[in-house]
Amino acid sequence: VAFVSVGVARAFSSGGAAAAGGPKSAEIHRPSSASAPRAAPKDDDRPLADSARTSRRSWLLKSASSLVLGSGATFANAEPARAAAAAGGRPITDASSGLLPDLPPEAVRSYLQYRFPLQLAADFYVFDLQVMVGDTDEFGAVNDLVASKGARGGQGGASRIEREYVNPMRIIGLSMPPEYADDIRDSQFAFERAMSKLTKATNGIRRDLPVEIDREAVPKAKEAWEEGRLALNSFFVTLNAATGLEGELRAIPPSGPDQAREYGRNIRRYNDFMKKTRLCQNRGGPTL
Repeated sequence: VAFVSVGVARAFSSGGAAAAGGPKSAEIHRPSSASAPRAAPKDDDRPLADSARTSRRSWLLKSASSLVLGSGATFANAEPARAAAAAGGRPITDASSGLLPDLPPEAVRSYLQYRFPLQLAADFYVFDLQVMVGDTDEFGAVNDLVASKGARGGQGGASRIEREYVNPMRIIGLSMPPEYADDIRDSQFAFERAMSKLTKATNGIRRDLPVEIDREAVPKAKEAWEEGRLALNSFFVTLNAATGLEGELRAIPPSGPDQAREYGRNIRRYNDFMKKTRLCQNRGGPTL
């Protein structure tokens, strides 16, 4: 701002001297009385005044345009660095990343829309559902995941498994080219079969119901969870190959002491995010 102000002052000072037709030190005599008529400018002075006014205007326009363009270039150069820093050193995925420009537009939109929800669904599958299938007290909650809610007029709403897993698989699979759509559909069907087995293994078992629990209930539930894990991993591998973004969607490692380290996702951040999401929903926020 100081640079522009100094330049404008110089332009006006030089223009004023040029308009006066003399050096900078020349004085302009004005009548002492306010009522005295002003002398009309001579015809010889008008071209000089017009040229000075034009030169000042052109200089201001050039200075302003160069300042704006320079600032825009600076911000444009800073955006990729800021984006990379926000992603932890990795550029943020957009429609121009990887092989996305080679995919149909609908496939690109579907992928960019569902890639975050799908990874969050994988987090739930690892951090929450894996624990639930090993505890018979949680079998009622597991059944609620696949049960339709809010039945109206004989039609129920989609279950959580449908909303967060099956529907994104179906939508992305329908938008992908045939060479990837078949594999995605196979992964979707395999996941649906695994969830059906999980429902049968946990059906009728609740914390508040005094029923005899089959000793094979927990092993069958864990087996169904494992089949679902393999189906999700197959879906993620196919999607990463189709988009050319290796490792964009992280596969779920098998159960074991090294699972958390191999998965690479932070359970503390996941729990904090879910807590804030529930708080937002309780306050009337959007349903995620």
